[in-house]
Amino acid sequence: MKYFETLLMIARRKSIIDADSKWSEGARTYLGEMNNEIAEVCAELSSGRQFYLEDELGDVLWDYLNALAALEKSHGISVEKVLQRACRKYEERISGIENGELWKDIKARQKLALEKEQKDISVAKKEG
Repeated sequence: MKYFETLLMIARRKSIIDADSKWSEGARTYLGEMNNEIAEVCAELSSGRQFYLEDELGDVLWDYLNALAALEKSHGISVEKVLQRACRKYEERISGIENGELWKDIKARQKLALEKEQKDISVAKKEG
C-alpha cells in the first residue's frame, strides 16, 4: 500500500501542474487515456513480456489516480471514501457469494441502498 499512497501523492502533484495547463480537461482527459492504456494492456497479455505488461498496468493505475485527483478538485470526491465504498461493496458481495447468495441479488440490494443514501442526503440538503 505504500506504493499506492506514493503514486497517489505524485498524481496530486500532477493535478497542480494540470491546473495551469491548457492540454488537460481534468478527469475527462485521464478517463479517456485509461481506454488507450487498457488496449495496450490487452495487447501485452499474449506477448509474454511480463515487464511490459506490468508497465502498462501501471499506466492504467496512473491515469485512474490522476482522474481521482482531478475529481477531488472538480467534484469534491474523496479518494478515501472511494476506497472505503469499494471495500464495503465488494466485501459484501464476496461474503454473500461465500454464503450462497447470488451476485445479482447482492448488487440489486446495494443499488437500492445507494439510491436511499443519495435520496436521504438530497432531502437533508434541502432541509438544511
